[in-house]
Amino acid sequence: MSTAAGTKENPWKLLTPPQSSEYEMYKDEKDGKAIIVCTVGKTVLHYDYRCIDDLHAMLKQHGDWIELGSADEQKPAKEGTVEAWGRSPDNPIGGWYGLKKGFRGRFGMYVPPLMEALGLAEVEHNPRNNRMRAL
Repeated sequence: MSTAAGTKENPWKLLTPPQSSEYEMYKDEKDGKAIIVCTVGKTVLHYDYRCIDDLHAMLKQHGDWIELGSADEQKPAKEGTVEAWGRSPDNPIGGWYGLKKGFRGRFGMYVPPLMEALGLAEVEHNPRNNRMRAL
């Protein structure tokens, strides 16, 4: 469990599922909406903060391991993956949890380790094709 507060001053310091890259996340607000700010090197991504509870609920309902399937916004997401769910018109917000046009993808790469740090999910840490499930 991460001891960080998830604030701009004390962000969650995370590793991608293969544990090959470090990045940071923290909760913020933009236009009156709670968001997660994800900083990977010089790249900054934003995700709707509701994705944490929504993804946890989906994982609990799914009841088993589900492939992460991370993909850039411009690439199609593999069906039946966390990435596909994070951009699906059938998810609770009806589309992308990623909020910055051009940088809305990679949901399956950056959100699962946060869920693991928060004690909500178990995430595999293989070189590729990682999966997650609810705790």
